[in-house]
This record gives sequence, structure tokens and C-alpha cells, in this order.
Amino acid sequence: MECAYYDRGVCRSCELMGVPYPQQLADKVKAARALLAAWPDAVWRDAVPSPESGFRNKAKMVVGGTVESPTLGILDAEQRGVDLRECGVLAAGLRAAMPAVAAFIGRAHLTPYDIPARRGELKNVLLTESPDGELMVRFVLRSTEALARIRKHADSLRADLPAISVLTVNLQPEHKAVLEGETELLLGDAETLAMRTGDVVLHLRPGGFFQTNTAIAAGLYAQAAAWLDEVSPRTVWDLYCGVGGFALHLAAPGREVVGIETSAAAVASARLTAEEAGIPGVEFEVGDAGAFAAERPAPDAVVVNPPRRGLGSEFAEVLERQGPATIVYSSCNPVTLAKDLAAMPSYDVVEVRLFDMFPQTRHAEVMTLLRRRGARAA
Repeated sequence: MECAYYDRGVCRSCELMGVPYPQQLADKVKAARALLAAWPDAVWRDAVPSPESGFRNKAKMVVGGTVESPTLGILDAEQRGVDLRECGVLAAGLRAAMPAVAAFIGRAHLTPYDIPARRGELKNVLLTESPDGELMVRFVLRSTEALARIRKHADSLRADLPAISVLTVNLQPEHKAVLEGETELLLGDAETLAMRTGDVVLHLRPGGFFQTNTAIAAGLYAQAAAWLDEVSPRTVWDLYCGVGGFALHLAAPGREVVGIETSAAAVASARLTAEEAGIPGVEFEVGDAGAFAAERPAPDAVVVNPPRRGLGSEFAEVLERQGPATIVYSSCNPVTLAKDLAAMPSYDVVEVRLFDMFPQTRHAEVMTLLRRRGARAA
């Protein structure tokens, strides 16, 4: 993949831009193998590639420039807007939406926020595209000053972008590097974006977490289900469950699955999916994953998908002590993955598979299948 923005030096977010994709994938596997070298008996399955371009289902665009000529992209070293609306890693539907969004900024007179001067209203525009081409569009504002104008012109934006399903305003009044605030105002009836992955349609609310690469997310869910189906656990925990992606794909007759997530909105989305799809045997609770695991008898299997910081030694030691027979660990940071695995010495790393969630960067998702030494299948 080639990128004019990268070639001009205006954006270097994709650090591997220009490196042939097969080499990118091979280098990521090599790096992950080196980090997990302490488990030489693990079977490494073939890496799962991604399309080189157009794979991102999210666009987090900082707004700069002026009302009449806004930029949608990033800020340079002097906090001036750099327009990246043709970014090649964004899904085609996101790129196609950019002109309408820019025109709406002018029509609704949304003054881009000037960081050095601490003036203006519109900080970011956050877009998400579903696998079916529907859009979630969120305007991140400093205050409610422009809210009436956005409401006034919202129909014109929907006319220009009929794919819009969810339209919101997010309020982020603080002067700091935070993408969005806690207050979300819906501009329409729809509250969730339908994210179809395999046979399950997940519901994504504004601010909720969903994997950046929908195709790779579906691959992760399918791999976890395949691994667990081999051992047929009767009870499963999905810790850090988000909107329930793993839990809902792991549901099976006679199996009890519990998903735990700190975000009440994400849990509400997961419950909605389970109810709409008529998926039995799956429950979701709001709570801290580590505290939940420490306070209950272990299930037959556990799935963990923590943030980049990993489980941490305390949580890893809880799982080591609790002793579920099988653990599936999906990690976006192989460095913290290796540390967490070292804190669970009673487990063998049976299989490993790399999923290329983020082409053009050094990041990848690594999924491991762990089996407790001496444990019997459920």
C-alpha cells in the first residue's frame, strides 16, 4: 500500500507504510514468537491476514482549520489541522462520508476548536461504519453553544448521508487531550449501530468499544469458539466482555456463559443482542473482571480480552489460583501478554495465532489457548 500523506511527511501514523504486506505479517509473527519464546512447545497456527487498506471501521478525526474550510484528520506539531479525509486505511464508506461532514460543519457554523487559543466549539468528529454500510456519526463539542444549530441542520446531513443510523453530540468541555466526554446527546431515535459479525449482530452504543477491524474481530470470535468447542466447557466466563462479542459467539446448548464488563452501556448492548437473537444461556453483569474472578468458583473455561496494559500480575495470579481448565487469552499487546503468561506457571501454552488487526503498523492481536497442566476437559 502507498499513501500520499505518508510520502509528503504530513502523517506517519502508519509506520510500516510502503513495506510489502507479506513482509509486515512475517515480521509481526517473528516478533511475537520472540516474545513468547519461553513456551517453545506451543503450536503456532497460520497468521490471519487483513486487507491492506480500507480495513478500519472507525475514523477519529480531529477538526481543525476554519468553519468555511475545516480539516478532518490530525494536528501537526503546532496544533494546526492536517486534513486526512482520503486516508487509505479507512473503510470506503467512511472516506465517502467526509465531504458531507465537512459541508455540514460550514452549514451549521461549527467553529473548530483552536487548542492554543482555547477558542471554538467543535473538537472531533467520530465515525463508525457497520459491515452493512450504516454509519454512526458523533460530533464532539466543547459546550452546548452549537447544539441548536446542529439540531436545525441535522436533517440536511441525513439527506446527504442516508447511511446515518446513529447521530449524536458528545460534550467534552475540558482543555486536555481526551477524545470524548461523558455526556452523549442523541439526535434521533436510534441508540445503537448494528455490527454484524458472523451469525451474531452486535449492538454498539456511542463510546462503546468494538474492534477496529470488523473482519478480524469475526475471526477472533470464530477461533475462540472453535478452541472451546474442542473441550466442550459447561461454564465459561468472558472477562472484559465489552458488547459481548466473545460471549455471544461462545453460546451453545447446555453451556452457561457469563460476560463481565465495567461499562454499563456495553452490558446493555450485550443484553440487547442476546435478547434480539434469542441466544439462551448467556448473562452479562456490570463489574470489575478481576474482582469477579476472585470472588467466585472458577468455571471450566475463561476468555480474557484486556486492554493494552494486560491483566497485570494481581489478576493473572487470581486466574492461576482459581485454576480454570482452559483459558483463551486475546491480547493486543504481546509484551504484556508474555508477562501475564509468566504469572500463570500452571498453564501450558497449547496454541498461538496472530491476527493482523492493524496492517501498516507494528501492532497485532495475538490469541493464545492455555490449558492447565493435569486438567481434564469438561
